[in-house]
Amino acid sequence: GAGCGRGKMAAGGAADAQARFGHSVKGLLTEKVTSCGTDVIALTKQVLKGSRSAELLGQAARNMVMQEDAILHSEDSLRKMAIITTHLQYQQEAIQKNVERSSNLQDQLSHLLK
Repeated sequence: GAGCGRGKMAAGGAADAQARFGHSVKGLLTEKVTSCGTDVIALTKQVLKGSRSAELLGQAARNMVMQEDAILHSEDSLRKMAIITTHLQYQQEAIQKNVERSSNLQDQLSHLLK
């Protein structure tokens, strides 16, 4: 009779150990699933951040190209303005010479009319 009782105890103990093992496996699985979920969320955030920074870099590049165009356009305008300024200076010199000539002519005329 006593041997039978011990056999039941041993069977009960084995079942108990199996249940504990099952619980620990479930616990480990839950832990792993949770950490895996956390990693997936972190990875998703990183990918989104990466795509956002790529978007920002693209925008910065487009802005630089636009600024470069504006600078080149300004440079071109400045060159044209320098040419116009030179022409105006030549015209001013010509006008000054004409004024001097006309004042000389006026002097000569006034001498002749006296």
